Amino acid sequence: MPSRHMLRDRASGGHARVTYVELFFDLVFVFAITQLSHGLMEHPTLARVVETGLLLMAVWWAWIFTAWVTNWLDPERKPVRIMLFAVMVVGMVLTMSIPKAFGERGLIFAAAFVAIQLGRSVFTAWAMRGHPFQSRNFIRISAWFGMSGVLWIAGGLAEDGARLALWGGAIILEYISPALGFWTPALGRARAEEWDVEGGHLAERCALFTIIALGESILVMGATTATLAWTPMVIAAFLAAFAGSLAMWWIYFAVTAEAASEAISRSRNPGQVARMAYTYIHLLPIAGIIVTAVADEWTIHHPLGHADLKTVAALIGGPLLFLLGGLLFKRAVFRRWSPSRGMGLLALVALAPVSPMLSPLALSIATTLVLAGVAAWESLALRAPVNP
Repeated sequence: MPSRHMLRDRASGGHARVTYVELFFDLVFVFAITQLSHGLMEHPTLARVVETGLLLMAVWWAWIFTAWVTNWLDPERKPVRIMLFAVMVVGMVLTMSIPKAFGERGLIFAAAFVAIQLGRSVFTAWAMRGHPFQSRNFIRISAWFGMSGVLWIAGGLAEDGARLALWGGAIILEYISPALGFWTPALGRARAEEWDVEGGHLAERCALFTIIALGESILVMGATTATLAWTPMVIAAFLAAFAGSLAMWWIYFAVTAEAASEAISRSRNPGQVARMAYTYIHLLPIAGIIVTAVADEWTIHHPLGHADLKTVAALIGGPLLFLLGGLLFKRAVFRRWSPSRGMGLLALVALAPVSPMLSPLALSIATTLVLAGVAAWESLALRAPVNP
């Protein structure tokens, strides 16, 4: 089949819609988010926080690179669809190994991750063989994933601290590669301004991943509340958690998601903007939502008494990561700082000194009020004749 038949049709200049195949593909990552959040809830140690952070970076990298691929390749074409189904199967193996990735299933996790990254990139290089620039770009990407794959496999064979160090090196290697243009000998480096990215599609894909993360937080708070006696404090904790999720949704979707899509489409260098805003920065709000879900579970279980260190860190850290990601995202896309998100960050930082004197419920209400304040500020800003 000629390679051009596997590409999305952009001749009409319209928005490349997200397909049902892509939505089906995302179900694997619903499971992955659940595994990550539940693992952190059950083992809230500093070591587990570091391990979960590394695993989240790997899961996000597998997903966002697939989103970039389907920005160019048409999932309605049979070879592309088969590739996505193959990634889903290996992705399920990857996700099922997450709870014991730093234990007995480390090699399984590493092998699955390398298979996803390298296999998808080699396929894309072949699928784009009629488009020399993009094909060369994915040859470069495959070379980088091959190098990092050695560290992933070596880490899977190692134990304890050695595994963490090797996998840390692997994830650093992968995360710096786009910033370096995937430079490889003989092929040189790719230039972001030559990436023919469809901003609307990528924005919608990342918005849907945000919905996945928010869905996990709602699932956690609902499942936790359902198993407890519905005392006034438990119900209050549930309502505070739910209001926090609503505020996060409002902050992300009320104006930013749509406006970012349009801004990238109008940009002189859409590839560079999309790389910074979606490939890198977008991980921060996702991490914030996951941490907040963990905090909600702990708060609903124990709403009264003084908040312990882990609960304080999660209740403040989750919204802080979310707003920090939103602040940097707006800066990357719109080239200006968001005063509402900046003030929200300052308010969260101001809560830290008094948090040990508050109950988990009181602190949850306070952080929710901060998020609601940012959402209200940005809603009022909609009435002003300026960019979001």
